[in-house]
Amino acid sequence: MSNQAGPVTDVSCCLSLTERRMPAEAATALAPAFKALGDPVRLQLMSMIASAESGEICVCDLTPAFDLTGPTISHHLRTLREAGLVDAERRGTWVYYRARPAILRQLAALLTVAPEPNH
Repeated sequence: MSNQAGPVTDVSCCLSLTERRMPAEAATALAPAFKALGDPVRLQLMSMIASAESGEICVCDLTPAFDLTGPTISHHLRTLREAGLVDAERRGTWVYYRARPAILRQLAALLTVAPEPNH
């Protein structure tokens, strides 16, 4: 596993960037998630996992969606897992992935910008 800091568990720490300065601890904890999502393949994988109808998706359904090798997809999924964005559960020969909603809410809250006032 990675020695990166895990995700922040207190959403209240993550007010919008436009509301106040982010504490260093929160920035350190959330940076790996943003870094993991900075890759187009990982961003697509995250979207597929988070939008799965049953709340989880098998790696057997993820791999065919890309023109990449199985080991490359596994690398990207491991990066998402190590960043705290997804959980994985092995069932027989397959691994099922599900998004971790708490960190997705933290990232969304951080990037939320208040609507502009009407002029």
